[in-house]
Amino acid sequence: MNQRIDHTLRGSWTSAPAAEAHLPPHALRWLRTRTGLGTAITPAAPGSVLAVGDSQLGAGARAALVDVVGEAQVLVDRDSRLGRAGGLSYVDLMRRRGAGELDVPDAVVLPADPEQVQRVLEVCVEHDIAVVPFGGGTSVVGGVNALRGNKSAVISLDLVHLDQLVSVDPISRTAVFRAGVRAPDAERLLAAHGFTLGHFPQSFERATLGGFAVTRSSGQASAGYGRFEEMVIGVRMATPQGEMRLGGVPASAAGPDLKRLVIGSEGLFGVVTELTLRVRPAPRVKHYEGFVLDGWERAADAVRELAQGKALADVTRLSDVDETEVSFELSGGWKVKALKAYLRARGVAEPCMLVLGWETGSPRELATRRAAALSKLKRFRPVALGRALGETWRKGRFNGPRQRDVLLDAGVCVETLETAATWNDLTALRTAVRGALIDSLGAQGKSPVVMCHISHAYETGASLYFTTLNPRSAEDPLGQWQRAKVAACEAIVRHSGTISHHHAVGVDHAPWLGAEIGDLGLEVLRAVKQRLDPTGVLNPGKLVGDAKPRP
Repeated sequence: MNQRIDHTLRGSWTSAPAAEAHLPPHALRWLRTRTGLGTAITPAAPGSVLAVGDSQLGAGARAALVDVVGEAQVLVDRDSRLGRAGGLSYVDLMRRRGAGELDVPDAVVLPADPEQVQRVLEVCVEHDIAVVPFGGGTSVVGGVNALRGNKSAVISLDLVHLDQLVSVDPISRTAVFRAGVRAPDAERLLAAHGFTLGHFPQSFERATLGGFAVTRSSGQASAGYGRFEEMVIGVRMATPQGEMRLGGVPASAAGPDLKRLVIGSEGLFGVVTELTLRVRPAPRVKHYEGFVLDGWERAADAVRELAQGKALADVTRLSDVDETEVSFELSGGWKVKALKAYLRARGVAEPCMLVLGWETGSPRELATRRAAALSKLKRFRPVALGRALGETWRKGRFNGPRQRDVLLDAGVCVETLETAATWNDLTALRTAVRGALIDSLGAQGKSPVVMCHISHAYETGASLYFTTLNPRSAEDPLGQWQRAKVAACEAIVRHSGTISHHHAVGVDHAPWLGAEIGDLGLEVLRAVKQRLDPTGVLNPGKLVGDAKPRP
């Protein structure tokens, strides 16, 4: 089959075209009133003013790489290298606005196929060059930062040309993809065969399938389609010690599942080049609607009832009071005063918005599943706001990165973090993390907005996803957030949360990984890395924290 994708070379680090980024004028007025934000505009710095040093890639190493992939696929020009200088975290974006030093690779190498990836790794081992795999560049935890570690040079290994749908097996419902395929292209290619992956994280518009696998990604519809790791049937990975091919059958008892070592490995053990994925028939019916429940604890109990009663919608998303307020105020599509009055009249004092979305094969299946969910919700007295709210959320589900650009221009410190815990610990965890963020960000008379939502629910617990909005420090914009992130991570560890539910570990979370998996667990990961990557060329500083992030 080998269907290729026609696209322009990626590498731009803006999250979206400026023309697509917008917030209603009243939204910024509300934000200024709510947080004390000033009116000064701080536009992005042009790339030409950013400091980019000369490439440190030696002539011999460059010649060896050119011999593998060709002259045109080894890029050392300033713009190509700058385009892979980090991901899309707040710190990454602020560094690109001139606040701090960028981690710029010495070259960008673009292999054409898995065989070339393997040979590139062998060249990098021979010349002792660090390798940072690069997919969509959407990491928000430092996962694609071009750290050299103890190497003299570092390359960004961009998998943009590994962009093929290799085959589809409609009987087994599997598809083989090269790892550089972007999520929208995967959906388009599968749609031609009547299938979908159903994986729609907020990074959907530019993230790659390989990136999903190595970060254990979870999509907004994971209650229906599963987390990405549940979709991976087989994996092909290039390592400095040779190629590994793992999995391919629906289940096995042939010892520990080594495929699971690859999923979530964040480029530390090798470079994923190909994936065999479970696919599902494309849905014929999509139905999204919104509700409001009164109070966080009642609303969280309602989601738990859905999860434990096996009545979750494919998308089940619960916003707390602060996030609900922001959603209503910033949407521009709701008559907010009238809506608030209506909710008060219905006895709702602390509105928490619940979005439920079903993607099914028939109207009958939709009716059955929806009735089961509404039956479970009934005793929590939800106020139905109808399909308009649900469709508003669905159509804007990927707008966050675009809106963030506008917020950054307006001088806002805007960032996210996430965790997960058992139901018994969930509310205490939310309270602790929220308090840590408010205490850290609320200095100098400013009033930060700290929002939270349940993005994924399970029988035993749920995830918590936090978003902060507060005026940016002019003196120390990076330290302002980094201190808040440390405080939040410490609160997560103290209250039995995971350090990451779906953003991965990268550099940012590495200091807390040991608290979750123990010192022996870290030793096991390091032992695997030593066997597969004995000279340590692969993604220095990530996951097990062998290099520290720059303050």
